[in-house]
Amino acid sequence: MKKFIAAVLAMTLCLCACGALADHFVIATDTVFKPFEYTDMNGNFVGIDVDILAAIAEDQGFTYDLNSLGWDAAIAACQAGQANGMIAGASITDARKESGWIFSDGYYNATQCMTVLANSKIASFADLAGKPVAVKTGTQGATYAESLKDANGFTITYFEDSPTMYQAVMGGQCVACFEDTPIMAATIKENGLPLKVVEGSENEGSPYGFAIFNADNQNLIDMFNAGLANIKANGKYDEILAKYLN
Repeated sequence: MKKFIAAVLAMTLCLCACGALADHFVIATDTVFKPFEYTDMNGNFVGIDVDILAAIAEDQGFTYDLNSLGWDAAIAACQAGQANGMIAGASITDARKESGWIFSDGYYNATQCMTVLANSKIASFADLAGKPVAVKTGTQGATYAESLKDANGFTITYFEDSPTMYQAVMGGQCVACFEDTPIMAATIKENGLPLKVVEGSENEGSPYGFAIFNADNQNLIDMFNAGLANIKANGKYDEILAKYLN
């Protein structure tokens, strides 16, 4: 009897150590990044990232809590070990990899663009000379604007979230903003904002990736990659994109 109890105890400890009881994760995300993550009319958290994560979790057999924290707070939560991973339309870049981000395979390629008031006469980067431009802190939109700033002579004002950045343009505090193109297009269309994407302002773009900040969570990246490949193969991925991007 004692040997049986000891064997059961050893097996339990082994299961814990091997992670069999650890297939539940805390995932951090942004709060306002339509159509990738946002709150619908009924208060439900929805979007491309939300549905892709759900489909991959179902395919791979893990569970998770999705915490809507905002961009900076999501990164901080992962870095502090309060979250296992992050999905928030995060572009895969060498700079982020060098600073400690560990990315999955890319799941969506997005460009960045310049947006101005619908009746603005600004038609090129050169038209921004001497004027203030809005960006969201820590994003690829901000990086894109920063790469153009010196050559075109404009200044940059940083904001913590996209809605405040858009409002700065609509309110006249800034003449333009830089944002991910699919986000900007969806936001203008669905909210009827008096803004427009400047034709020809897009860059080459880069893929979005799921990210971790601790190599101990590599199994989560591995499952994400495997699940992503499966939902692309079975058509679920295309179904999700069609749902939000028509």
